[in-house]
Amino acid sequence: MLPPIGIRQALQRGLVIPACPLALTARRKLDERRQRALLRYYIAAGAGGVAVGVHTTQFAIRDPKVGLFAPVLQLAAEEMSRADARRKEPLVRIAGVCGGTRQALAEAKLLRECGYHAALLSLAALKKSSEAELLAHCRAVADVSPLVGFYLQPAVGGRVLPFSFWRRFAEIENVVAVKIAPFNRYRTLDVVRAVAEAGRDDIALYTGNDDNIVLDLITPYRFKVGGRTVERRIVGGLLGHWSVWTKRAVELLGECHRLVRRGGTIPPEMLRRSVEVTDANAAFFDAANGFAGCIAGLHEVLRRQGLLAGIWCLDSREALGPGQRREIDRVCRTYPHLNDDAFVAAHRDEWLRG
Repeated sequence: MLPPIGIRQALQRGLVIPACPLALTARRKLDERRQRALLRYYIAAGAGGVAVGVHTTQFAIRDPKVGLFAPVLQLAAEEMSRADARRKEPLVRIAGVCGGTRQALAEAKLLRECGYHAALLSLAALKKSSEAELLAHCRAVADVSPLVGFYLQPAVGGRVLPFSFWRRFAEIENVVAVKIAPFNRYRTLDVVRAVAEAGRDDIALYTGNDDNIVLDLITPYRFKVGGRTVERRIVGGLLGHWSVWTKRAVELLGECHRLVRRGGTIPPEMLRRSVEVTDANAAFFDAANGFAGCIAGLHEVLRRQGLLAGIWCLDSREALGPGQRREIDRVCRTYPHLNDDAFVAAHRDEWLRG
């Protein structure tokens, strides 16, 4: 039931895992050519895995009238298998799972059949469930697929999950990682401390805090557990933000890893970079409008690079927020060193042709 040891080791080492957007035509149908190009971009940029069927891919793909959940999972699996045939280390394959227990179990079985290594488990649909009911739900899904826990920020549909939940969640044997994305330092600390107190060195911690990416990756978390000091690190990112400018994200994670290995003082330049990345994220995710344009904003960056044909979402009401395009203009102009436009321009036609 657990993923191969190499996959677990890769997760524990720390990877860039983009949360993959959905490529659509102007008629809001799947644009298969551009969907494949996106995946080829992430793989060529050096991502260690891809997450599909998650918030950035749009939860509406599960709507029976849309019918894209299985096709997108299968398409992504094909591209990752194609890449794995040329790699020494396989890509980590993660797929989103959501809904009530019946739906979540069906989705977990599907992703297992498609060759995915773990389920990123959203609890957004269980807002009225008790903590005991949430944990029973998680255990049921873990019997089908290895789990990546998911602390989704309430602003985009998540719910507050206390320390007590995460402490017991960390006892589920088939948990391999946690994506920490409450956009809240207190709640982030709850997750890291819970995993540390559970003694689960084998659970990899990933940031989903798009507002605090760099600092999450260079911060040591130290706790007293059973009379000894335990230190944990957030080792990688499973991020919607990393679905754009991905090559720079790979370089950034490598730099963070080198700083952590070296020890000592964090250079001021890295702290400045943290502010720059957060500022860019505020534009991409439409923080000024309560994240209303977070998916369309990522689409806009990819459209400007020529990877997407437009910013269309399945829900026609999802679009850029007021002033968001100007904000994207501003951060692109202010932080040219954060983009990978030249890399994309050099390879885009190859990925689209594939």
